Amino acid sequence: MSISASFKALSDPQRREILSLLRGGRKNAGELASALGISAAALSYHLRLLKEADLLLEYREGNFIYFELNAGVFDEIILWINNMRGEQ
Repeated sequence: MSISASFKALSDPQRREILSLLRGGRKNAGELASALGISAAALSYHLRLLKEADLLLEYREGNFIYFELNAGVFDEIILWINNMRGEQ
């Protein structure tokens, strides 16, 4: 995981909204695009950046691709922040 990729992914409000939607459990691209009111192309761009930052996990079931949070990355970010603050 790259801290800079994580912060880049988290810098956009729509990507943060995608992560918030996924807190309730995994969703497919159609569900996410509908909830956000954005095109499939725009969602694909945001999902690509979130996946590159390892913030999402992707599962295929039949014709659908489902996404869910990769919570372990958030633990690593918190550890990095705490380290920067001088906390152990």
